[in-house]
Amino acid sequence: MTVELPKPIAEYFAAANTDDAERVAACFTDDAIVHDEGGDYRGRAAIRDWAEEVRRKYHFHAEPTAVEEAVDRTTVTAHLTGNFPGNPVDLGYRFKLAGSRIAALDIG
Repeated sequence: MTVELPKPIAEYFAAANTDDAERVAACFTDDAIVHDEGGDYRGRAAIRDWAEEVRRKYHFHAEPTAVEEAVDRTTVTAHLTGNFPGNPVDLGYRFKLAGSRIAALDIG
């Protein structure tokens, strides 16, 4: 299923489905924060390091299946398949956008 995503979010999922941590980090503002697996990653350098670590641990593909837009947040449900515990799984990605970049992302 293809869903229509805001451009910064579509770019994030395209990047996240590669091994290119720099491309993932480029989707975020300089002072962005990512919350994933109980950790917080602040700023592009930390987000790049997080993306590299995730790809070292897991191989996965995320396919957005639903999107819900609110005033200050966009929530995307994505179906993930790969080599991680609980595979496959549907995860919620809560994005806060700032212009053409992501200012915050909470994955859970």
